[in-house]
Amino acid sequence: MTKPDSRADTGFAYSRAAFEELVDTALAHARKLGATDAGAEASEGCGLSVSVRKGELENVERNRDKSLGVTIYVGQRRGNASTSDFSRAAIEQTVQAAYDIARFTAEDPVAGLPDADDIAGRDQQPDLDLFHPWNIDSEQATELALRCEDAAFATDRRITNSEGAGVSAQQSHFFSAHSRGFRGGYASSRHSVSVAPIAGTGDNMQRDAWYSSMRDAQELAAPEAIGRYAAERALARLQSRKIATRECPVLFESPLAAGLLGAFVQAVSGGALYRKSTFLVDSLGKKIFPDHVDLLEDPLVRKGKGSAPFDEEGVRTKARKVVDAGRVEGYFLSSYSARKLGMKTTGNAGGSHNLYLKSRLTQAGDDLPAMLRKLGRGLFVIELMGQGVNYVTGDYSRGASGFWVENGEIVHPVEEITIAGNLREMFAGLQAIGSDVYNYGAKSVGSVLIGKMKVAGS
Repeated sequence: MTKPDSRADTGFAYSRAAFEELVDTALAHARKLGATDAGAEASEGCGLSVSVRKGELENVERNRDKSLGVTIYVGQRRGNASTSDFSRAAIEQTVQAAYDIARFTAEDPVAGLPDADDIAGRDQQPDLDLFHPWNIDSEQATELALRCEDAAFATDRRITNSEGAGVSAQQSHFFSAHSRGFRGGYASSRHSVSVAPIAGTGDNMQRDAWYSSMRDAQELAAPEAIGRYAAERALARLQSRKIATRECPVLFESPLAAGLLGAFVQAVSGGALYRKSTFLVDSLGKKIFPDHVDLLEDPLVRKGKGSAPFDEEGVRTKARKVVDAGRVEGYFLSSYSARKLGMKTTGNAGGSHNLYLKSRLTQAGDDLPAMLRKLGRGLFVIELMGQGVNYVTGDYSRGASGFWVENGEIVHPVEEITIAGNLREMFAGLQAIGSDVYNYGAKSVGSVLIGKMKVAGS
C-alpha cells in the first residue's frame, strides 16, 4: 500500500499521486462490495503555532494529521466512515464499515451524489493560487510574535499586560473523487499573526485584539503595525461607561458587519430552509434589503480566503449575485438541500465562498470618520458578546461595547450594554455601508449603519 512520500518542497508527507492511489483503492473496493455510488477523499494538514506572553515563549505546537473519508450509497441509503490508517487493510475495513452503515440506514429519496451536469470537469478547475507554504521555524515565529507584542507594549505605558501574541503557519492538501466522474484536489495555506494587549489597571482595565491572516505570508501586515493597532484599540476603551436605555442608530464596525452578513447566509442556507427553521423561508425573489444593497459571491478570486474551484461534492463553482438591489436572487444550497427544496445546487456544499456586501450609494471617501458622521448621534459598536440570535424568528440580542457618538464624533467609550432588534427589520433598515472594507475569512464588507435598534443600558 502507499507509503509516505516526503515532499521537501511542500512540507507534506504524501504526494498528490499517493492520494489518488488511496482514493482509487477505496472506490475500487466499494464497487467490489456492490455499492451503487461511492466517493472518497484523502487529506493531510500540517503546521506550526507559536504563542508568547509578556516577552516569554509560552507554547510551540506542531500539528500533522491525515484522513481518508469514504461515502457509500446503496440505492438511496447512505453511509460514511473514515480512517487515519492508510494501509490497504484499513481502507478496505473503512469502506466495509461505510457500506454496512448504508445497508442499515433508512432510505432517503433525495440522497445521492451530485447530478453529472453539475460536476466540475478537469477543464473547469482553475488554479486559484491558494498554496503558499511559509518556510518558518519556531525560532523565527517566536521572534515575530515577540515583535508584535513588544510593539503593543511600546505604544503607551498604559498598556500594562497582555493575553499574548501568536504566529500560525498552516497548510493542507486533498484529493477527492466519486463514481459520478469527479476527480480533483488542491493544496492551500493560511497564515496569521495576532496579539491581545490589556490597557489600564485595577477596575479600569480594557482588552482588545487584532490580527492579520493571509494565504501568502508575504502579504501579512507587519507585526509592529498589528501590535500598535491592537494597543490603540485597547487604549481607546479606557474609562468606558454605561449609557441610558434608548432607541438609536447603530454603526457596526466592519469586522462585526461581517457577522451580520454571516447571519443572512445562515438564514438562507439549505438546511435551515428545508427544515423551515429560518425567518427567511421562501424569501427567494423577495425584497429583504433596501434597493441600494447588493451581495456578490465569487469563488474564483485568486488567493481568496473563500476561494474554491469546486465545492465539497465536486460541483463547479461560479460567481453570482445573491442579492440584487435588495432582492434575494439565490440561496446557499448543496445537492441534498437543493433536492429537498426542488431546486438546483448552487455549489455551496461546505458553505459560502468569497462574499462581498456592497451599497450602490457608497463613495470612495466613505471611510470610518465619514460613517461616524452619517451615524450622527448613536452607538458605534466594536465588540459583541453572547450568541443571542434566534434564526427562527430573527430576534437579535447581543451584549456589546463600543463608543457613544454625538454630531459624528466619538464622545466616550461604552460598555455593559445590550443591543436588540430583529434581523428582518435590521436588514431592511440598512442605511449605509462604508468603504472601510475588512476581509473576515470569506466575507468582505465595510462598516454597516442600521437605522434603529434598542440599546439597553443603565
